[in-house]
Amino acid sequence: MDDLVDELGALIADVKAALADHALRGARTEARDAALPEAVPVALDAADEAPADGAIAEDVAVEEEAPAAALWDRLADTSREAVRPLDPADGTGAEGLARIQADLGDCRRCGLCEGRTNVVFGVGDPDADLLVIGEGPGQQEDLKGEPFVGPAGQMLDRMLENVLGLRRDQVYIANVVKCRPPGNRNPAPEEAATCKPFLLRQVAAVRPRLVLVLGSVALREVLCLQGIKRSRGRETRLGGIPAIPTFHPAYLLRVPEDKRLAFDDLKLARARYDALGGRRG
Repeated sequence: MDDLVDELGALIADVKAALADHALRGARTEARDAALPEAVPVALDAADEAPADGAIAEDVAVEEEAPAAALWDRLADTSREAVRPLDPADGTGAEGLARIQADLGDCRRCGLCEGRTNVVFGVGDPDADLLVIGEGPGQQEDLKGEPFVGPAGQMLDRMLENVLGLRRDQVYIANVVKCRPPGNRNPAPEEAATCKPFLLRQVAAVRPRLVLVLGSVALREVLCLQGIKRSRGRETRLGGIPAIPTFHPAYLLRVPEDKRLAFDDLKLARARYDALGGRRG
């Protein structure tokens, strides 16, 4: 059964990737041809020690315990969600985000609330043209109540500044789940499903021109794709918004040899951001 689940997930990912490549071939050609300022790959470098905040490990192999039929149904349902236009019913910008945060409140909707210190809602420019989606809070994030503030967050800041030419305060950053999973484990599907409506409402309120999706958990839960190594650097859509997945910074801290691949993904993201009229300064 596990082999069947793996094969099914891989098949779905391959079909979606093929469709995305076909539909977006013109956009990808434009991205390759777009002029980029010089950026040095070493800009992604950081100490190759394990993150002090115990950032969640990157999954290369998908762990899925659901029966094959249930997995197929869940992926089919969430795939329709991923391409459905997002409705900013809460309003847009800071006003919309404030309404969503008030609705989230001191969330007790799943078991993650039992061990958390703070709800980690999101941070950044409420009208950002780039929205970054990670996995979930680590220890430092849980203590501060802000996403990406540990070693992985420092790497993300360098990735944004040195390759995309954007400061942290010029983008909006959120996670799949708003509370730290115990021991920094991956969020369970039901935990991610509980938080996902709030994340999609955040995306709709910010109205970014481009979404950067970090890591395998965000890839699976937000873009409904399996396998970050297969899907990275391929443009797809989230509610009609162009989205590009790449490795999570915590993974790059542990596997520095893949920084070159992430650098290529970020160059594509920069080209698409500029082509879409993304702002700087």
